[in-house]
Amino acid sequence: MIKYILKRLLHLIPLIVGMTFVSFLIIKLAPGDFLTSLKMNPSISKETLNALRKSYGLDEPVLKQYFLWLWNALHFNLGYSFAYHRPVTSLIASRVANTLCLTVTAFLVTWTLAVPLGIIAAFYRNKFVDRIITSFSLVGLSIPGFFVAFILMFFAAKTGILPIGGVVSQNYDRLTLAGKVLDRLKHMAIPLTAMVVGSISGLVRLVRGTVIDELEKDYVKLAVAKGLPRRIILFRHVMRNAMNPFITLIGFDVAGLLSGAALIEIITAWPGMGRLMFEAVMSQDLFVVMGALYIGGLMLIVGNLLADVLLALNDPRIREREIEGRR
Repeated sequence: MIKYILKRLLHLIPLIVGMTFVSFLIIKLAPGDFLTSLKMNPSISKETLNALRKSYGLDEPVLKQYFLWLWNALHFNLGYSFAYHRPVTSLIASRVANTLCLTVTAFLVTWTLAVPLGIIAAFYRNKFVDRIITSFSLVGLSIPGFFVAFILMFFAAKTGILPIGGVVSQNYDRLTLAGKVLDRLKHMAIPLTAMVVGSISGLVRLVRGTVIDELEKDYVKLAVAKGLPRRIILFRHVMRNAMNPFITLIGFDVAGLLSGAALIEIITAWPGMGRLMFEAVMSQDLFVVMGALYIGGLMLIVGNLLADVLLALNDPRIREREIEGRR
């Protein structure tokens, strides 16, 4: 298994290098940079701008700039933000917690609700319960998450029931522990609901379809003919064989924990990585954009590696193919 993990890591290294290089090149192809906007400020001399450009290494050729950035990034020195005037590492660290708080909660809520609902819909397919669950999932799929966020923001603005924007209230420090938890949940309610509605709908349909496919296979019919209880057939045999697509999806979800909520964060004014990335792109804050993409790429590697390891642990056929490949 250790050799398998190392092999997967080696395969993913070119991916992150290629991704960061293409991103760096696209950003550099855009007209101007952050320092260009400072030319309009009469209090900043041309000599000062040239000194700043040199100190940031922006006067070097593009390839040299990229490899200097890559060398520093490998040591987790992601540069200095033009707009925020602070190291990119500390800036990202201050936003990562907010994004992970939202996305991890959405991930747990989505999977906790979607998997049982999908199994129930498959078990009672074409019956009343199945029709209710699939109808709700179709409605959820037809409504984009950002539209749900707009509706909830409008509702909150009209009623004042839920706060708009931010992570905590101004009087957060004076609240009790229970009050602090409730305050955070209230601020998280709108972006969390917007994320869960779309995610849970697609996952319910995936679980339902996969479980139905497994229930129609010959080994299930044989188990039923032998008199095994349907509960044992479902949870000991069907679910394990149906796990592979879900495990792959878990890997993608882990990879998207930092970037998957970008649009929702922007709409709901949630101060996370999505808003930071948007503001950095708009202001051409090169090192913040590259730092966010670099961290996102690392999350992609972790997510794919986690999915590969879980697939190998769950499915003996994958392990056997890997052993035969080494032979």
